[in-house]
Amino acid sequence: MPIRLDQLTLTILLTLYHHIAWGDNMVSSDHSSGTQRDKGLAEYNLMDLSMRDIRSAIPPHLFIRKTWLGLLYAGRDITVTAFLWKAATYIDPVCKGHYIHSVLAPGGAEVIRWFLWATYWWFQGLSFTSLWVIGHECGHGALSPSRILCDTLGYILHTALWTPYFSWKFSHRLHHSYSGSMERDEIFIPQLRSDLHVDTDSTSYKEYIGDTPLYTCIMLLCQQLIGFPLYLVFNVSGQPRYPKGTSHLNPSSIIFARWHRNSVILSNAGILFMAGIVMCFKETYGTAALWKYYGIPWMAVTHWVTMITYLQHTDPKLPRFRMSKWTFTRGATCTVDRNFLGWLGRFFFHDAAHYHVVHHFFPQMPFYNCEEGTKHLKSLIGEHYNYSDAPIFQTLWRNYKVCRFVEDEGEVLFYKDR
Repeated sequence: MPIRLDQLTLTILLTLYHHIAWGDNMVSSDHSSGTQRDKGLAEYNLMDLSMRDIRSAIPPHLFIRKTWLGLLYAGRDITVTAFLWKAATYIDPVCKGHYIHSVLAPGGAEVIRWFLWATYWWFQGLSFTSLWVIGHECGHGALSPSRILCDTLGYILHTALWTPYFSWKFSHRLHHSYSGSMERDEIFIPQLRSDLHVDTDSTSYKEYIGDTPLYTCIMLLCQQLIGFPLYLVFNVSGQPRYPKGTSHLNPSSIIFARWHRNSVILSNAGILFMAGIVMCFKETYGTAALWKYYGIPWMAVTHWVTMITYLQHTDPKLPRFRMSKWTFTRGATCTVDRNFLGWLGRFFFHDAAHYHVVHHFFPQMPFYNCEEGTKHLKSLIGEHYNYSDAPIFQTLWRNYKVCRFVEDEGEVLFYKDR
């Protein structure tokens, strides 16, 4: 039976999620040679390198997009996804069969059955995410020099995973154009101290429960499971200067230019078509099968995409800039490379988390060249390159707790928690 969200329930969800603080720990006071962070941390020096300086340090061959290699990776991911789906069709028949029951007894057979389903959800969630990342590459035109090929493949893959391809592509391009800007960036915009009424006489329920593990856990679950859909539909965690009603589904939204209208409508048509496929699958195979084969792995995609992007752009050491201090190159350094799931992350996420800094400088650089590109970039920008090999789930918990808001005043800002 489908779940219906009435207006009150939707309002509660949006209100809860609105309180998620996209923050980090510390602020700045401006200095002639840089910006001094609070709490005695080292001085932050503004980077003055131009894109010409940085571009000249990267070997030209790293910008070559090989269509055959991009399609090979896409084909590999589709094959892995199909193999896992096919393998899952044997779980219930085998585990409910006479032989398994006679060997393990009914209780043991059920334990094995749900263990196999959990294994499927884990790996299929990763595999679905690999397809989403290929769609992301297509959105940047990094998979192939052919725009038609990129948009066709990206549209199919993102639509299959409930992402309006062209709509997201346009807003994501704005994110890359203004990354790190308080006024112009598109996603994970820090809240201000005044937004949270910190250090005022008023006391809200957050002051009592905001630091409790239960509250943090609930808010993180909201962020990880419904954060990305809420961003697409309601602009939750998006640019706060946008008017009410901003949505990736609205062709007239402030996100889009007039000439984007037909592409946004095409994205919406794809989502409606996908909804029809899902309903047909449900009618044919049942709700349980829909969730086991597709629904739970899709929820894993929303988790991984949100977690990857959140940790890429949210950390106590990352600055945010007012437009008076922002430049494209400074904004591109407002991200961090992370050792995300080790070899699993590299295989399934195509280095999206491992080598994200260079991607912000050069979005059309193919992901398979980003490792080498990072070596050259790091040697040039030095202290402005950010990397962390801290455990990602531990970092997610820590950053959510300490990355709450930035100050209302200042030109170079760092996140604070109190």
